[in-house]
Amino acid sequence: MRKAFVIVVALLGLATVSYSQKHAAAAAKPVDPVAGVHEAFDRLIEGIKQVNSDKVMGLYAKGNDLLVFNNNGTATKGWDNVNDATRQVYAKLSNVAIEITGLNIRMLGKTGAYVTCKWKQSQENEGKLETSSGRMTLVYQLVGTDWKIVHRHTSPDRPDATRPVFPSERQP
Repeated sequence: MRKAFVIVVALLGLATVSYSQKHAAAAAKPVDPVAGVHEAFDRLIEGIKQVNSDKVMGLYAKGNDLLVFNNNGTATKGWDNVNDATRQVYAKLSNVAIEITGLNIRMLGKTGAYVTCKWKQSQENEGKLETSSGRMTLVYQLVGTDWKIVHRHTSPDRPDATRPVFPSERQP
């Protein structure tokens, strides 16, 4: 009986050590602070490729303070307005391909981040092939447990020659 008691105590001791080591290893595993933002960005790109306005707009923060600086130099304010514009544009699009390069994600504390990148996109708009490229900045905010876009700024690589640019900023 005494021998059985000693064996049980030894097994419990080993189990406790094993359990403690597993939890210590899990606690020591570093958490990638940009992972959630990166996943949200990847879902955005996938929604664009699928021409799925519901997926894309689900990644934006709902509210009147959402602000989008569009590629054509205009601005759209408020989730409802951005949603309406996105639905109207996406209704005409098909065969969207987008390539992202130079992706950079920067955390701004625990609840904010921004993403910068270059993009090239081709698509059919009412059957006509279009291509464009440029730069994009997305500002993300942690809303509950989800990273949501609160601001987007896109600009073309080659702006229209009629758009005003300071002479000192013109490239040859």
